[in-house]
Amino acid sequence: MIELDEIREAARLLEGRVIRTPLVRSDTFSRMAGAEVHLKLESLQAGGSFKVRGAAYKLLKRREEIGPLGVVAASAGNHAQGVALAARAAAIPATIVMPVWASMGKQEATKSYGAEVILAGDSLAESISIAREMAEEGRPFIHPYDDPDIIAGQGTIGLEILEDLPDPDLIVVPVGGGGLIGGIASAIKAVRPETEIVGVQAAACPSALEALRSGERVTVEAKRSIADGISVRQVGEANFPLIRELLSGVVLVEEGEIASAVLALLERKKVLAEGAGAAPLAALLASKLAFPMGCKVVLVISGGNLDPPLMERVVRQGLLKEGRIMRFSACIEDVPGSLARLLSLVAEKGGNVLHIHHARGGEEISSFKTRVDLEVETRGRGMIEEIKVALGEAGYEVLVRE
Repeated sequence: MIELDEIREAARLLEGRVIRTPLVRSDTFSRMAGAEVHLKLESLQAGGSFKVRGAAYKLLKRREEIGPLGVVAASAGNHAQGVALAARAAAIPATIVMPVWASMGKQEATKSYGAEVILAGDSLAESISIAREMAEEGRPFIHPYDDPDIIAGQGTIGLEILEDLPDPDLIVVPVGGGGLIGGIASAIKAVRPETEIVGVQAAACPSALEALRSGERVTVEAKRSIADGISVRQVGEANFPLIRELLSGVVLVEEGEIASAVLALLERKKVLAEGAGAAPLAALLASKLAFPMGCKVVLVISGGNLDPPLMERVVRQGLLKEGRIMRFSACIEDVPGSLARLLSLVAEKGGNVLHIHHARGGEEISSFKTRVDLEVETRGRGMIEEIKVALGEAGYEVLVRE
């Protein structure tokens, strides 16, 4: 177990070295959930995620043990940037091994913080193996989550939450390897044991949930997820006892639910969150959490490093999931004015055409007709139904595509 005194020591060492991120109440999400909802915005942390806390504490605590070669770590994103930032602040050289597929944006961000980046390994596991080999040359290996110092550093988030909100009823935290939730749970339960801690994982990689079900650490198959920051196939050895003893449970969220949460944070709170960071809100909005009406709920928004190309796809997926985009096909007479009549019906219901495509010919299309594929911006599923009814009453056969 991680002692409270250790977490308090981490907070003392980190004071002034990391950002004390805000705890923000959201009236919008509170109304939607029937609770008092607060967001702990680690997306505003240096490097865009909570990872710098654990890395900085590890380096500060072990400074005398680190030689001239510095430290080595392996990461596809947030841990890389956290270690690079912490090493720069401590004037320690850092080498980060990143998988060959790591995004260019995260590579460049890590380099900009002063670390040497080595692209090696077709998987994160291979990158970690390579980094461990380098550690044998005299460079301490900084693990992303399976390390008591790292866990204690992340636990400082729990202390900050209690300083701003002394009596939370429920704290919801993303779970990957378990370092973040292990640290937060250790701090919270030591000070306020009645507060419940619930973890959230992507259904694509339910390693913590399966570990709790089986009673031991297991390795799960992982599908690709927009919550890549918590796609860890096995929870850490140091973390599992904390997850087993301190958590009230772990819930799963689907990809569409995560995308909707990313969109909701962006639209309602102007907060950019990566998939992992939005997972707690996804669980809340999808009614995956059980709590009494009016209770105080804290959602830990763990990071905001969402690459622009992925952000576009995630936001679009969220819009589709929420019924804010309608995609449908309809056949119209291939004569002047037919398309205008179809579009006028859509416009009368308030739909805004985003894309349009004509498909002439083909076995299923008459020689005298053309199929029109449209993508329409709507206010939600209610408007989609209104457009469908209006087109049907006008004689159009409409095929709505999800």
